[in-house]
Amino acid sequence: MENQLRQTNLRDQALAILKLRLVSGDLAPGEIYSAASLAAELGVSNSPVREAMLTLVNQGLMETVRNRGFRVVPLSDKERQNVYDLRILLEIPSMARLATMTEKVTARSEEFGKIASDMVDCAKAGDIVGYLEFDRQFHIGLLRMLGNEQLVSIVENLREQTRQYGLKTLSERGLLVKSAQEHQPILDALIAGDKKQVSKLMTDHLGHLLGDWAG
Repeated sequence: MENQLRQTNLRDQALAILKLRLVSGDLAPGEIYSAASLAAELGVSNSPVREAMLTLVNQGLMETVRNRGFRVVPLSDKERQNVYDLRILLEIPSMARLATMTEKVTARSEEFGKIASDMVDCAKAGDIVGYLEFDRQFHIGLLRMLGNEQLVSIVENLREQTRQYGLKTLSERGLLVKSAQEHQPILDALIAGDKKQVSKLMTDHLGHLLGDWAG
């Protein structure tokens, strides 16, 4: 049982990393990858990585290529727009609602402030996967405070379908730090209970999905 639990944990860790690499474009659309090559990169055995890739196939993010491996499914411009529209519809009013819960947010302000700071550090270091992980912790963690797990699940799924291929270019140009620095003002506006400012900052922030983050 212990070995089985360790194996499950490795699969989940591999799945999380592969999803982040898909979002960043590190795993490129249309390209074919083998479980063995990715397992070697991650320093683990083939089995948990193959299981993670099969999960991505079931989620429509990859597809199997007989005797070759797994191909990353490209996201069309229309699909990219659809994901953006849904995130705007869900995340903007949800974050505005969270701005009415100032005591709740303030009680965890140090925690989320640290996440925002760590995100900036990752951006400065050019660590795109680390940046995306802290970005996920920030936004999903705040949404989770609303107590609606269905909302969290839907937004997480939309985030996994998002493609931010421009992050690498931004990082190389030293501009990823600016994107990372947008998170602390969002947190400050939430603490202040300023719904209008939260909505504006979140709209501007998500606007990058169709702009410089898209590539």
